Amino acid sequence: MALTFIRPATTLAACIVAGSAWAAVDLPALNIDKSQTTVSGLSSGGYMAVQLHVAYSSVFAKGAGIVAGGPFYCAEGSVVNATGRCMASPAGIPTSTLVNTTNTWASQGHIDPVSNLQNSRVYLFSGSVDSVVKTGVMDALKTYYSSFVPASNVVYKKDLAAEHAMVTDDYGSACSVKGSPYINDCNFDLAGALLQHLYGPLNARINGTLPSGNFVEFKQSAFIANHGMASTGWAYIPQACQAGGGATCRLHVALHGCKQNVSDVQQQYVRNTGFNRWAEANNIVVLYPQTSTTATNSCWDWWGYDSANYAKKTGPQMAAIKAMVDRLGSGGGTQPDPDPVLLPAPTGVSASGATASSMALGWNSVAGAEGYHVYRNGNKVNALTVYGTSYTDSGLAASTTYQWTVRAVDAQGVQGAASTPVSATTLAASGGDAPTCTTASNYAHTLAGRAYALYGLTYANGSGQGMGWWNIYTTTTLKKTGPNYYVIGTCP
Repeated sequence: MALTFIRPATTLAACIVAGSAWAAVDLPALNIDKSQTTVSGLSSGGYMAVQLHVAYSSVFAKGAGIVAGGPFYCAEGSVVNATGRCMASPAGIPTSTLVNTTNTWASQGHIDPVSNLQNSRVYLFSGSVDSVVKTGVMDALKTYYSSFVPASNVVYKKDLAAEHAMVTDDYGSACSVKGSPYINDCNFDLAGALLQHLYGPLNARINGTLPSGNFVEFKQSAFIANHGMASTGWAYIPQACQAGGGATCRLHVALHGCKQNVSDVQQQYVRNTGFNRWAEANNIVVLYPQTSTTATNSCWDWWGYDSANYAKKTGPQMAAIKAMVDRLGSGGGTQPDPDPVLLPAPTGVSASGATASSMALGWNSVAGAEGYHVYRNGNKVNALTVYGTSYTDSGLAASTTYQWTVRAVDAQGVQGAASTPVSATTLAASGGDAPTCTTASNYAHTLAGRAYALYGLTYANGSGQGMGWWNIYTTTTLKKTGPNYYVIGTCP
């Protein structure tokens, strides 16, 4: 769970659901009512759910459910804060500072306007005997939300003697157990209570066996490469919501905790936490994004182990989940506007900071833009929408001239006019030959000036790519592609 540095107890063999026997597929485009999108999560997933709810409040305006999580940006980029005040010592959480940061980032465009939260619903749950994320942390989260969400829209349950786990009424370990799979039977249907608060009255859940064909393993790598996320994710798609099913459906994103992805506990979180039974009866698609075992303790990034921008819209994991939500909601039956009003072309497009394999691009913001797309020689190069006004185009050939344009994108994904092109030339390869590579510990890289350390983590000079923990045990190969510019990679 959230930074629990213990070996999980052996999972009960009888509870393990076997892995899939079929190949992963592309995430389908469905008919989703985009005003009905919600998110929930447990522990590190709870922190990630808060980040998504606040940073993408225009997307998750319907609401969020948080189990054993804490306030937005609680760790402030520090693993010490994460394991201390944000888990065990909640008295140190600077709630008013976090509220100020939220407002500042919203004013700067790093996250969506906080006004989107005014009609949100929030469901909070803390087990009264949770020894990992203390109830005081959830108390601080309630206080944080009080600055943005009306009190009448918030439900906070903390009177159940549950340990650190996703709580159900019929599956998992005993209620007071702390250990894998971190799903506890406490005779309380937490998934049902959470969904009914977020959506209002729902049809009774399905208690029988759910169709196996409704469980979909999809290619998560289509949305992100590494960054602590697995190559595949999971979704539960009710029969009526499947392509051609005819129904307009809702979408709920359910985020597992640390040591709880499919590699750690097989499909137990995906199948046995209670969400799917309500989903089938109420036409709710449930998306289960997955971390990988390369992530610290399989956790979601809520303190900056992968990116310094982890809590902003530009955070790699954040942007990837948003892209999955966009993909699922892209199959609606409404026809596009035959004469849309296009956003104007970005101005001030510039290219600088050339290396042998990359170029830094920048431009002025466009009013009304949700994000931007970058084109190199007429081809789009960004896999995910760019939410800031800068982008580093990498993988370029040395001593080569390229031309870039930028287009603004609105909330419906409609692109605006192309900017005036800007051209620039990459540098010659280092020494006139192929780039040089060095494999060493992250500690050695920093001593040699190839990387720098920040809050216990290491980042490559120039590219700023996250390399993991700053110590003598974590080894990384850095490729030098320009003067004091390094990227993670290998040389031919």
